[in-house]
Amino acid sequence: MKYIIILGDGMSDRAIQSLGGKTPLMVADTPNIDSLCAKARCGKFATVPADLAPGSAVANLSVLGYNAAEVFQGRGVLEAASMGVELEKTDLAMRCNLICIEDGVIKNHSAGHISTEESHKLIDSLQEELGSQSVIFHPGISYRHLFVLKNGNDSVYCTPPHDVPGTAFADVMVNSTKKEGVETAEILNNLILRSQEVLKNHPVNLKRISEGKDPANSVWFWSPGFKPKMKTLNELYGLKGAVISAVDLVKGLGVYAGLDVIEVEGATGLYDTNYEGKAQAAIDALKGDYDFVYLHVEATDEAGHEGDVDLKIKTIEYLDKRIVKFIVEETAKMEQDVAIGITPDHGTPCDLRTHVHDPVPFLIYRPGETPDDVVCYDEVSTDSGSLGIIKGDIFMKTLLGR
Repeated sequence: MKYIIILGDGMSDRAIQSLGGKTPLMVADTPNIDSLCAKARCGKFATVPADLAPGSAVANLSVLGYNAAEVFQGRGVLEAASMGVELEKTDLAMRCNLICIEDGVIKNHSAGHISTEESHKLIDSLQEELGSQSVIFHPGISYRHLFVLKNGNDSVYCTPPHDVPGTAFADVMVNSTKKEGVETAEILNNLILRSQEVLKNHPVNLKRISEGKDPANSVWFWSPGFKPKMKTLNELYGLKGAVISAVDLVKGLGVYAGLDVIEVEGATGLYDTNYEGKAQAAIDALKGDYDFVYLHVEATDEAGHEGDVDLKIKTIEYLDKRIVKFIVEETAKMEQDVAIGITPDHGTPCDLRTHVHDPVPFLIYRPGETPDDVVCYDEVSTDSGSLGIIKGDIFMKTLLGR
């Protein structure tokens, strides 16, 4: 048997008043997911332990069967792996967002989803003006970049910018958690303030402002850590696998998990991503030498962060009609059976615009196994699923039949 996980990042939500107390998943037209649900077993998945922040890195590690508390070292190191940036043991790597600050308040975490071309010009300027052999900015995709501080200390707390839109940036800057982290916190906060001076009148931002777009007028550091130690999925489960994603975080996680990264042209991480290209790449991988594919779609999470209910419904429907339909139809034609798991990594409620710890709905379809009575895939229906509420590596092991 072969295996695929289709992950709608942040797809789960909470009841929304404008939807009559329903969630986007309950309102969205998802005939293909619901049809698969009727042939599957379902439940709720507590992907993030209560003592860890509900970030995508922790949640995706849990979906893949890892103990996040043991292996998680921050998003930065995962994105470094995706970007091919080799880290020394003493390199402190972290996410570096380009954000928009307006009147001292964080307007958004993405500088209005700045383009990759524009952001690279800004990151290059930051490296030229602020960088050194020990202070290194690495360009990534859109607003998502990497920062490495040589010989930094991880005893610091950095607030994820997507958690605090509408908050005065000065109130959520980097804090040290131990005295060993004081110097690192001071370096990071100084770089944030200096970046605002560099970016304020940068030609890229002046052009964006003239076009009515949000300027990328500050960097924001978060999720610091050192290079992790974790076994590959081949070592754990004997799987040769691949990961398909537009997001460096997920691709980097795949690298450490021993998965090959399959790049798909037109994969953006937004609602306009190449859904069909991702679905085709997944089927090609399963028809080839791969036992396992991790197909990640970011668009639903971005809609949640924007608080855009209609867009979230649309991206769920895109996932259903442009990915799940094709995957189900094509795997049914294959000589070898394919087990399919569908789950979010975490919830990103539109009303909150940030991640939450809520258990998320999941389904696992294994050909030939008796389904439960759940026929609609959503946060409420799956409460009565036969697999109950799970955590840890149970999702992965159930998908694999272990």
